[in-house]
Amino acid sequence: MRPAGLRPPKPSPPVVVSREDTALPDPPCRRSVSREGTAFPDPLHREGYGETRFPHMFRSGIRGFVDLETFAWLRSPQGQAVLEELATRPLGEDDTLRELERLRQRVTPEQARAALELALLRRRASAKFPAAGRLFFTREALEQASAAPVAAHRAARLAPCGHVADLGCGIGGDTLALAAAGARVTAVERDPLRLAMARTNAEALGLGERIDWLLRDLSIAEPPPADALFSDPGRRAGGQRRFQVERYDPPLSRVLAWQARTPALAVKVAPGIDLTAAPTDAEVEFVSLDGELKEAVIWCGPLARVARQATLVSSDANVPTHTLWAAHGAARATVPVTEPDAMLYEPDPAVIRAGMVTDLAVRIGAAQIDPEIAYLTAPAYVATPFARAWPVLAWFPFSLKRLRARLRDLGAGPVTVKKRGSPLDSDALARQLSGDGARPLVVVLTRVRGQPAALICDAPVSAK
Repeated sequence: MRPAGLRPPKPSPPVVVSREDTALPDPPCRRSVSREGTAFPDPLHREGYGETRFPHMFRSGIRGFVDLETFAWLRSPQGQAVLEELATRPLGEDDTLRELERLRQRVTPEQARAALELALLRRRASAKFPAAGRLFFTREALEQASAAPVAAHRAARLAPCGHVADLGCGIGGDTLALAAAGARVTAVERDPLRLAMARTNAEALGLGERIDWLLRDLSIAEPPPADALFSDPGRRAGGQRRFQVERYDPPLSRVLAWQARTPALAVKVAPGIDLTAAPTDAEVEFVSLDGELKEAVIWCGPLARVARQATLVSSDANVPTHTLWAAHGAARATVPVTEPDAMLYEPDPAVIRAGMVTDLAVRIGAAQIDPEIAYLTAPAYVATPFARAWPVLAWFPFSLKRLRARLRDLGAGPVTVKKRGSPLDSDALARQLSGDGARPLVVVLTRVRGQPAALICDAPVSAK
């Protein structure tokens, strides 16, 4: 029985997944990369407690919540009605098991389980996808998918190529971004369920006409022809990250070899990648979102513009994207190493990972406080989107007794502790150092010219 006031949506068109031996409508390109997403444990297990945003969701080892048959039910009028209802229900830690039992009175246990988990995943996905409430996800594919602003930035570079093949499209995050940017896309995936979800997601956003779909395993098959290729190889298996590029799925060497047929190639990799794994003539771009390092991309062939690039993306559409880059063959900038001056700068993690701390220092007229530490200092504030800045109130060789006394003299209230090059527990120390005053202060534990030091800073300066 449908609850009062709950109207069933219009029936969804059937999902048809085209295999390689099936004729596709107007198929200019096609291909697929296998990707192993993070194995999120089953959120609906009775002992499931733990994880960040939905701590009750993640502990048992069951993988996957839906097969193609259950997915078809989720898209049916009954399934859509249940999902519409769940979107308005409280789904906190104390609610999920009760919701599961309530749903089981109306639908099969498998359907109840699938609907509830998708409802939870949609809430989790809202941090990455603005239209998450209309999309379909698997836990693994959602974990590997790029946030929408990051995918849009990458799509803006790829779309001018014309026809782009998204290899290993998963649930379609990059496919959607490419189509929205104006590219003609061939989405390739070896998992029939993920490919069906990607196609449904494209239809939900009105982008289906720009995309062709291909079921293919690129670990054993070659990519389809296209003007440019984008690959996001699997970097996780069984809940574990794969740090070695030759353990990616498919291995990075196999992905890079596709350049022999299609020179324009972009490969998303982990931001901790060893830079020697990239071709010497490629560009390696490190991307942060709202100050958090998210990923790296190897741009090959005609897509490579520079040697290294740090890109800062914002989830606020009104904030422009900023880039800092170094050309091939350019010598790394050298700057002096001095004691802390009036301002302390902490570069964005994309700048740090791109090895461009000294390039930024030259740009803002700053010096380093230690040759191995990513803090910069300057006598006056210079606004930059590439670093946060704090006024320095005092600094001295590290002494806990002296630090406490100086904080009391400054009327310290809540204290935030930051550190680079210090072994101390910043959280525990912040609790010890916070005082009864009204002045929030920042303590920076680091090294100055190789020696342990403490800096006391005022509130960060706005970059506006």
